[in-house]
Amino acid sequence: MTDQSHIRNFAIIAHIDHGKSTLADRLIEKAGTLAAREMKEQFLDSMDLERERGITIKAHAVRLEYKAKDGETYILNLMDTPGHVDFAYEVSRSLAACEGSILLVDASQGVEAQTLANVYLALDADHEIVTVLNKVDLPSAEPDRIRQQIEDVIGLDASDSIAVSAKTGQGVDEVLEALVKQLPPPAGDPDAPLRALLVDSWYDAYLGVVALIRVVDGTLTKGQRIRMMSTGTAHPVERVGIFTPKGVMIDALGPGEIGFITASIKSVADCKVGDTLTDDRVPARKVLAGFKPSVPVVFCGLFPVDAADYDDLRESLARLALNDSSFHYEPETSAALGFGFRCGCLGLLHLEIVQERLEREFDLDLITTAPSVVYKIGLTNAEHIELHNPADYPEPMRIDTIAEPWIKATIMAPDEYLGGILSLCTERRGEQVELTYVGDRAMVVYMLPLNEVVFDFYDRLKSISRGYASFDYEISEYREGDLVKVGILVNTEPVDALALITHKTQAERRGRQLCERLKTLIPRQLFKIAIQASIGGKVIARETVSALRKDVTAKCYGGDITRKRKLLEKQKKGKKRMRQFGQVEIPQSAFLEALRMEDR
Repeated sequence: MTDQSHIRNFAIIAHIDHGKSTLADRLIEKAGTLAAREMKEQFLDSMDLERERGITIKAHAVRLEYKAKDGETYILNLMDTPGHVDFAYEVSRSLAACEGSILLVDASQGVEAQTLANVYLALDADHEIVTVLNKVDLPSAEPDRIRQQIEDVIGLDASDSIAVSAKTGQGVDEVLEALVKQLPPPAGDPDAPLRALLVDSWYDAYLGVVALIRVVDGTLTKGQRIRMMSTGTAHPVERVGIFTPKGVMIDALGPGEIGFITASIKSVADCKVGDTLTDDRVPARKVLAGFKPSVPVVFCGLFPVDAADYDDLRESLARLALNDSSFHYEPETSAALGFGFRCGCLGLLHLEIVQERLEREFDLDLITTAPSVVYKIGLTNAEHIELHNPADYPEPMRIDTIAEPWIKATIMAPDEYLGGILSLCTERRGEQVELTYVGDRAMVVYMLPLNEVVFDFYDRLKSISRGYASFDYEISEYREGDLVKVGILVNTEPVDALALITHKTQAERRGRQLCERLKTLIPRQLFKIAIQASIGGKVIARETVSALRKDVTAKCYGGDITRKRKLLEKQKKGKKRMRQFGQVEIPQSAFLEALRMEDR
């Protein structure tokens, strides 16, 4: 075990694309844990999706050994975190396992929305912060202006911030020295009963559940019997290891160390992120402060294309939820789509990533319904039901009242974007509660219907404010409203997965947008395809996908015109029959694309 005074635990936090994963690469290179031939760009982004999209989705932990200028060898536990707002829960969990953070700011772009959001998370976790300015090798870099901006906007002293280029490696040695000198060593009593925080977990086909842990007190050894304090289940520890970044087996982890264990945990339910692990024979009395549960923003239905895959989908969701604790799911049934699950995600990007991971990692074909919220419906027979899926909307004549959830939203943004943000909130049926200023940043509190937020509110807010606005909310109440179900018909067949519930005043605009969007997404056939939006039996919008024309007269050279006319008439009759019996296949990608409705 390592001497506690020689351990430093830190996370790298920044806005999207400010260079977190590239800086992590340089730190791994300097610490010399990988041979040059094993090194690749964004080494810690191991998931295919991360490498394809160029974003970090999962936080990753790695242990580095660094020989400082004072001759001492230090253990550095690095957590590389995501930058996108949909994965903020990953960031908060990583920060709970560390004592300090590197705040990485792009020297040309400066402080941005997630820079602020993440630095506030780090300050809430009582972190010591080392400020680093990245990309100083770019011609557009203005390190002096950005230092001043950090002091003005965040309030941190940036006079001793380190100028680096993560791409070339310039300044990385100074970062390592600053980590050793400025960050505090972890506190913890090696003689106290074991207390370890379960930071993350994932499923391995050969080892079962693998848990990433941070030891706070006591010692965790191979062969020890541990107990999960929230569930009370006990398991023998089979392996104890660290990531360097390759998995290396060791005998024990002491206070302040971060590593992984496997412990014959067969059931996914026994491994809850944020739980405290303790010794089964000498248990600790007090649990560690875990993580606040994440609040899903977007709900949607996931159904297998083949009903026989339902059990596979259930098992896959359990394994995915083990690896992504901000993802929630529960079983649901649909008259049209059969058995499936209602899933809660933190945003549309999160939903897209979840769907792609299920299809790639677990080889499933899925139908995703439109994102929505939970409505409370009062029927005319005095019965009350909760509606999770617009496809299960009762007959309009049976409905007495329908209530939707409203949220209390807090939006912070620079003053110059305030006008656009206020008009966006008003357009979404918002009611302003208060407007105050924090320096040159406006803080506006609005009551908003959650239904208006789940579709593209985040995207619109970010584009209006150029990414500077931060958005937080809490569920406030249920209010009755004039809500209707907008159904989508393709070739007169209802498409349940695209049905949505909206306010009567927004119904026609939403229906028209969806029809226009589907017109560009549905492939053309040899017959015309009618796309209609309807409320009950009344069509409120329509678009037509024109037919592909096969030239049946190509083989007629000259001669009598009646021959050509006869062939064209025959083609017309065939098309009419095709339209009656033709099946229109809507590609899966069209479902998600149709829902990303930009207001025109």
